[in-house]
Amino acid sequence: MDLLKRAVLILLIFFAAMPLSAQESEEGNGFQPGPFIMNHIGDAYEWHITTINDTHISVPLPCILYSEKSGFHFFSSSNFHHGHAEYEGFRISESEQYKGKIVEMINGEEVRPWDFSITKNVFAMLFSMVLLCIIFIGMARNYRKNVGKAPHGFYNLVEPLVLFIRDDIAIASIGKKHADRYMPFLMTVFFFIFINNLLGLIPIFPGGANLTGNIAITCVLACFVFLITTFSGKREYWQDIFWPKTVPLWLKVPPIIPAVELAGMFIKPVVLMVRLFANITAGHIIALSFYSLIFLFGSYAVGAGALVFTIFMSCLELLVAFIQAYVFTLLSAIYFGMAVAEEHEPEKVPAA
Repeated sequence: MDLLKRAVLILLIFFAAMPLSAQESEEGNGFQPGPFIMNHIGDAYEWHITTINDTHISVPLPCILYSEKSGFHFFSSSNFHHGHAEYEGFRISESEQYKGKIVEMINGEEVRPWDFSITKNVFAMLFSMVLLCIIFIGMARNYRKNVGKAPHGFYNLVEPLVLFIRDDIAIASIGKKHADRYMPFLMTVFFFIFINNLLGLIPIFPGGANLTGNIAITCVLACFVFLITTFSGKREYWQDIFWPKTVPLWLKVPPIIPAVELAGMFIKPVVLMVRLFANITAGHIIALSFYSLIFLFGSYAVGAGALVFTIFMSCLELLVAFIQAYVFTLLSAIYFGMAVAEEHEPEKVPAA
């Protein structure tokens, strides 16, 4: 599936990056798929919904800035008029260095202020956090009220996922002795990724944000995994890194194997970060690229085919949304299991 997705992605990036012909550009009727795709998968200071007759319909978001020159500023992103106006000395940059970011003009130069704004991705993250709290606080109350009874309704759908994470991921990868310590994190990271993957497939507000396709978000999740693994490491874990028992001495004295193992400590979270970011972003780009073909070619035949492929990719992304959450959680549990693994003593054979 990943190979097919990468092959299709390469083909569609070619189409998405195709420049319009000179005639289309002069007439002003051309469709630019590249900016269209990048605007949808990128972050923004407003939540764009649709455009009707050159009228942009969007949800403005709060801008919170601190300038070393003029202090704190609080205002709505609607004051920028979709990036075409300046407000209180700030504007949304069009330069290559700060493109799409708020900058302040100081002595004719663009300077980035301290930016604490609630952007599209930040709002999506806060919304998913509230949604997670509502789901699991309600689920906990339901269990307390109905002790010994099977859950009903929506909670009956969530319970198999909870048991799946506990039995097939946590206990299977970490062991029954230590699994409960890591269950809160594994549950949180699985449902956070899964819910945001699903919300990213919904084209209308409050869905459509590419949160798990933002490398800053995946980086933070991977850093949590790295820190938990590092601080959970037992003596056997560090011994396997710096002085593994099963490795010949000539590989341990010049620190060949220890250097490789130490590098692996940092490579693992990087792989976690890039895998989630790349797969989710690729799915969005592929779906949007098929959608763009409808307007790029302006043909009923191409439009019908592109629509079919767009629906197919959207359905496929539902499966990918679960798989990516599962893979991230499983690999995290495996790393935790490696950190807390204890040396097993050989079983003693009873005397005859």
